[in-house]
Amino acid sequence: MYELISDFGTYLTYEKRISKNTLDSYKRDISQYILYLHNSNIRNISVANNTTIITYLIFLQKEKKSASTIARSLSSLKTFYRFLMYKKIVDTDPTFNLESPKQKKKKLPVLAIDEIKNLLNQPKATSAKGARDKAMLELLYATGMKVTELISLKIDDVFLDLSFVKCYNGERERIVPIGRVALDALNEYMKEYRVKHIKNLDKKILFLNSSGEGLTRQGLWKILKHYAKQANLNKTITPQTIRHSFAAHMIQNGADLNSIQEILGHADISTTQIYTQFAKRKIKDVYAKTHPRA
Repeated sequence: MYELISDFGTYLTYEKRISKNTLDSYKRDISQYILYLHNSNIRNISVANNTTIITYLIFLQKEKKSASTIARSLSSLKTFYRFLMYKKIVDTDPTFNLESPKQKKKKLPVLAIDEIKNLLNQPKATSAKGARDKAMLELLYATGMKVTELISLKIDDVFLDLSFVKCYNGERERIVPIGRVALDALNEYMKEYRVKHIKNLDKKILFLNSSGEGLTRQGLWKILKHYAKQANLNKTITPQTIRHSFAAHMIQNGADLNSIQEILGHADISTTQIYTQFAKRKIKDVYAKTHPRA
C-alpha cells in the first residue's frame, strides 16, 4: 500500500498543483493512516470501509490528537479516497458522509488599522535598508502574500506601471493588485536604493540583504520583530499576522470572500471562511450604530 503514497503525491503535484508544504502534509497524514492499517492487519486498501475510518479517527483521539489535527487527517483521507476512486483502485469511498469534529474557533492574530499604520510608518526610506524594509512591509500588507512568496519575488514579477505583482504558490500563479502607497515605496526602493545592494548584476531577486543576496524567512521575521518593538506593539507579530490583518480589514470594508480567496491564493473557499467572523463583527457594529432600538 505504501507505493500508493508516491502515486498520490504525483497526482497532487501535477493534477492539483498544490504547494510543497500542503503536499508534505497530505503525505504525512496518509502515511500514518496506512501504518495504522498495516498494524491492524489490513493489507489491501479496498478492504477498509466506513467503520475502519471511524475507528481510525477514534484511535487519533486516544492518541491525544487535537480536533484540528483530526479534522485535517479526515480531509486528507477524503482527498486520498477521491484519488483512489479516480484511479479505480477502490469502488466506494468510505469517507463519504463523515464529518470533521467540531473545532474551537481560534481567534486570529489581527492588528487594528491604527496598529498597522504605526508599524508601516516605522521604516524610514532615507537609506537603502530603510527603503527596502518600507517596501517589504507595505507590499506584505497591500497584498496579503505569504513570507515565502515575498522573498521569492523577482524584479520581473513586479509591474509598477500596471499596479500589480505576480505571486507563486508552488506552481500556481496569481495576479495581485497593489495600491498607491505600496507602489510608491516599491518604486523608491527599486529605482533609488536597490542598486546599492547589488553585487551581481544578474541577481533577479527583488529584496536583497546587505550582502546582495536574497532575504531568508528568518531575516524577514527579524526585521518585522524589530519594527514591531520600535512601534511599541507588545504582541507577537509575524508575516502571517500581516496576512490575516490584510484579509480582515478587506472584509470589514466590504470585500467579498471570493475576492479575498483569489488574492490570498486559497485553493478552497472553506479556507477563506475563517475571515467571516470579521464580517459578523462589522454587521453587529452597523446594527448597534443604526438601529433605533439597538
